[in-house]
Amino acid sequence: MTKYRSTEASVSTKTYNREAIEADTSNIYEAISIIAKRSSQINLDIKKELHEKLDEFATHNESLEEIFENKEQIEVSRFYERLPKPHALAIEEWLSDRVYHRNTDETES
Repeated sequence: MTKYRSTEASVSTKTYNREAIEADTSNIYEAISIIAKRSSQINLDIKKELHEKLDEFATHNESLEEIFENKEQIEVSRFYERLPKPHALAIEEWLSDRVYHRNTDETES
């Protein structure tokens, strides 16, 4: 998760340059498709890590009477809520050329 903590991705709404996004592929739709797939990967990584951390706090108790707030659990949840959204992280990675992509339709010569 350390790679997502120190990112330049914006938490708020931001306008991006269309030419910068489509520069690598020359096709805005292909670029957006690649960014969407990377966003899904990032989302799965964050979700998996969050569930692993929250499982540490899980009590396997059948009784609903003994539910109590755990301050550490609340802080972990708040940390993940404050992270930039996966799509913002994916766009930031795309614009800084940290996403590998290739066209499988092209024949290798």
